[in-house]
Amino acid sequence: LPAVTSPCKILKCNSEFWAATSGSHHLGAEEAPEFCTALRAYAHCTRRTARTCRGDLAYHSAVHGIDDLMVQHNCSKDGPTSQPRLRTLPPGDSQERSDSPEICHYEKSFHKHSAAPNYTHCGLFGDPHLRTFTDTFQTCKVQGAWPLIDNNYLNVQVTNTPVLPGSSATATSKLTIIFKSFQECVDQKVYQAEMDELPAAFVDGSKNGGDKHGANSLKITEKVSGQHIEIQAKYIGTTIVVRQVGRYLTFAVRMPEEVVNAVEDRDSQGLYLCLRGCPLNQQIDFQTIRSAQATEGRARRKGPSLPAPPEAFTYETATAKCREKLPVEDLYFQSCVFDLLTTGDVNFMLAAYYAFEDVKMLHSNKDKLHLYERTRDLAPGNTAPTGAHPTLWVALLCLCWLCLL
Repeated sequence: LPAVTSPCKILKCNSEFWAATSGSHHLGAEEAPEFCTALRAYAHCTRRTARTCRGDLAYHSAVHGIDDLMVQHNCSKDGPTSQPRLRTLPPGDSQERSDSPEICHYEKSFHKHSAAPNYTHCGLFGDPHLRTFTDTFQTCKVQGAWPLIDNNYLNVQVTNTPVLPGSSATATSKLTIIFKSFQECVDQKVYQAEMDELPAAFVDGSKNGGDKHGANSLKITEKVSGQHIEIQAKYIGTTIVVRQVGRYLTFAVRMPEEVVNAVEDRDSQGLYLCLRGCPLNQQIDFQTIRSAQATEGRARRKGPSLPAPPEAFTYETATAKCREKLPVEDLYFQSCVFDLLTTGDVNFMLAAYYAFEDVKMLHSNKDKLHLYERTRDLAPGNTAPTGAHPTLWVALLCLCWLCLL
């Protein structure tokens, strides 16, 4: 059965308006009617989704923005609502400012005598699997809305929904990123993505940081339409990659340690998954599987067997499928096998593959690309160089059954 998703389609309205009006704030007076036509279409789109978007902040922001633009451009609310494609920004346009102040370029603000910044990486993908800024790898449940990043410069929140009815296996169905206003560089910007909607613009339709002098130090680039976007926040030295793989979203970020730790009071700060990891009661810990294995064995001897995992993949077919994209049997490979067994959805194999591709692009230490420690609590040195121990796969299969309970 399809996972539950929000019926509010404000992101689609925003994207359509941006596509129709790219560069329109530079149009001459003779093209103003075309802008008004696109604006009326935008208003019509928001009205169609008004009932389902009643509690959505992005929706209310769009409605107020439309009213303001109508007044600014002297647009009539009555008239045609087709959406002609208007001209794009000309070369050298102010949206592509190259003279941003130095403070709006994190790396340039470091002088020659200063040490180069240290970068860290966090990623979330699949069912869901979390790689924290400290290279801890966890498999978590975390159903519902959870903060992924929360510091002085930006907030990231993910919403995870069940993949299958009655299962604790979840995947990311919604992502919200808030870039806070920063000096003369950027205005506050909000980016939202949901299942089947991966916009290439912020919720206000813009693709950069707004009207400030360093606006281009925050920029969205669409790599693959509807599947892959990249956000560059140069003023904080941060790169964010968001993908839609199958129906679900993946997230990856490269961020300087200084930005990661930029919080008012770290000791009293709330939960922040990329920094602190998932709560213990939300982690699926491979080391607890031994007792689960014994429990499952007794259940098989004394009564009806536990529900079997989806029939789409056996252990052998799942490992063979994952080896097609992930030849090294590290935690990304193990996560791929786990997800195929628990969901039966081959897109989770692609999610693990792309997550590792993002690590290769974003992680600053190329010696730490592969991870082998299975849980946060494993004793130091308990690793598997390239081949997983047989008992791990027994545990993995047992875990898959548990996820379906």
